[in-house]
Amino acid sequence: MESVWKNKEKTPSFPKLQGDVKTDVLIVRGGMAGILTAFMLEKAGIDYLLIEQNRICSAITQNTTAKITSQHGLIYGKLLKTYGEDYARMYWRSNEDAIENYRILCRDIPCDFEEKSNFIYSSESNEKILLELNALNSLGIPASYVKETPLPFPVAGAVEFRNQAQFNPIKFVAGISKNLNIRENTRAKEFGEGVVTTDSGVITAKNIIIATHFPIINKHGAFFIKMHQSRSYVIALENAQNVGGMYLDEADGGFSFRNYSNLLLLGGGSHRTGKPSEGWKPLEEFARKYYPDSEIKYRWAAQDCMTLDGSAYIGRYANDASGLYVATGFNKWGMTQSMVAARLICNMITKKKNRYEEIYYPSRSVLHPQLFKNIIETGKNILTFSKPRCPHLGCALKWNKYEHSWDCPCHGSRFSEDGKLLDNPSTGGFKHRS
Repeated sequence: MESVWKNKEKTPSFPKLQGDVKTDVLIVRGGMAGILTAFMLEKAGIDYLLIEQNRICSAITQNTTAKITSQHGLIYGKLLKTYGEDYARMYWRSNEDAIENYRILCRDIPCDFEEKSNFIYSSESNEKILLELNALNSLGIPASYVKETPLPFPVAGAVEFRNQAQFNPIKFVAGISKNLNIRENTRAKEFGEGVVTTDSGVITAKNIIIATHFPIINKHGAFFIKMHQSRSYVIALENAQNVGGMYLDEADGGFSFRNYSNLLLLGGGSHRTGKPSEGWKPLEEFARKYYPDSEIKYRWAAQDCMTLDGSAYIGRYANDASGLYVATGFNKWGMTQSMVAARLICNMITKKKNRYEEIYYPSRSVLHPQLFKNIIETGKNILTFSKPRCPHLGCALKWNKYEHSWDCPCHGSRFSEDGKLLDNPSTGGFKHRS
């Protein structure tokens, strides 16, 4: 089970940390957010070090569908209602800035960067589509209403954002990371104030950036109740269709579409990690029905951190954690939001004003309906008397028969059949006895 990106390009290799070191800024984990932050600190002349416990971009980043867009579902009507015009408009502007930053960088990096329109469609009713379009019009955000698409089934309507983009993320990282100060195969084991102990040395740093997808420090920030993780599935089809853009169903569990080279990337089946699912089955059935001559060349699954209000948590880890920063909760839009996070955190460290700091403030209000759903889910699974248990906070793990893994429905940690850690926030595996 490997993604299309894993076989298209290799990233540079970097040595393992050897002994104790000091640095102004330490970045923990080398996914897209960590790599972009390191790149910007390098350009700013800041002393930094990035550590990655495996190979850079070998986890979440290589399982993306790699869309670069400011259209994150039907989010603008929700942001307008919850936070007002200024907030919603700044959210859009921050992501449009991110697209432009990629556009500039990709001029010099061969990474299959293509400008495409992005569409959010509804297959049942255009009411939500029209409400979103009204919100976008009131905010002055350019968008179009589309009645018909090239998708192989009728839609009730869609909202189009033009001048968005897609690319090959691993080719991009291979180009951007060549000269960065990175140590691979270096696992962070313990965190203290300004000190991180790894399996091969102690790192002392004035500033520490936690870019571990789901934050792994529980002492601050309460991210374990502010987020949950979502799992979804992708197949890459040969001899399918060129849809000419990027498409996503507004409904939970709907399908997404985009092309890469001669392949159609078909995604869907989104569900809370640890909850029952049908894995790739709905995608396979869809392909047989609408693309009977196609062949599945790749299949993989994606894992995403979902926040309470749909906006990422980027900035100071917590009000009581000096010199500690976080970039997390990208809500399925990790490529665009990684760029937002890198610029924002780099500005904070270099003492430059960033007007988007307030909208991604990690310690903003948690009073949203999803908070209570997260609390109920955690409580229910902590009180479930079954084994194995998640080493993170003790929740009962659930068996994922499609991926042959033990998954945590509380916070999304995942483990192999024999207990080896696959996905955080857990920092280690467990001993499993059959």
